[in-house]
Amino acid sequence: MSRFSFLLRDRVTTTVIALIVLVAVLFIWTSLERPEVPTFIPTAPSPTEIGTEQDARTVTVDASNPGIWRFFDFSRGSVVEAPGPEEWDIAFRRFQIIANGGRGMEGQGGAVSLEDMTFEVVSSVPETGYVVSERNDSVNALLEDWYDYSFTSHVLKPKPIVYAIRTADGRYAKLEMLGYYCVGALPGCTTFRYVYQGGGGTDVVSN
Repeated sequence: MSRFSFLLRDRVTTTVIALIVLVAVLFIWTSLERPEVPTFIPTAPSPTEIGTEQDARTVTVDASNPGIWRFFDFSRGSVVEAPGPEEWDIAFRRFQIIANGGRGMEGQGGAVSLEDMTFEVVSSVPETGYVVSERNDSVNALLEDWYDYSFTSHVLKPKPIVYAIRTADGRYAKLEMLGYYCVGALPGCTTFRYVYQGGGGTDVVSN
């Protein structure tokens, strides 16, 4: 083999190595350069019976502890501590969401995705078709798909989906996820807005 061939091969090898290093550096750089994300401050728990009040509310649940479920009760508009088996409707643990219905649950809870509808447009919710948990302490199969995750920026973004929620006692609400980050872009401040129908119907238009 000629000296020219050796030189050409070495140059090709060097070019390939340089390209690999460049790709690796770009991947690391894009991973470290996280985009700005909306951040939220947890809403202080204040469980109060809201009756038939039908206002649109926004709540941030501090679900940052990966070992603890934080329980939310629509009828009291708040996170509740150590609730009874039928005294909560949905619960949050980091990015996981569970409804109080299905196997291992004592409530009637479940969720339905209202595809291609905005929060403001949804005026009523269905009475049937609700997806429930299939295993003890499992996330709801429908609600586990509420976000998109980027493996380059490592940022979680809520999908623009409105959900109909059936509560533990068979009442209804509409819900939309808004965010996931606490101040400082720390994960676990799960934020959503909702309208709860406390009167027993399926109308979810805010007053």
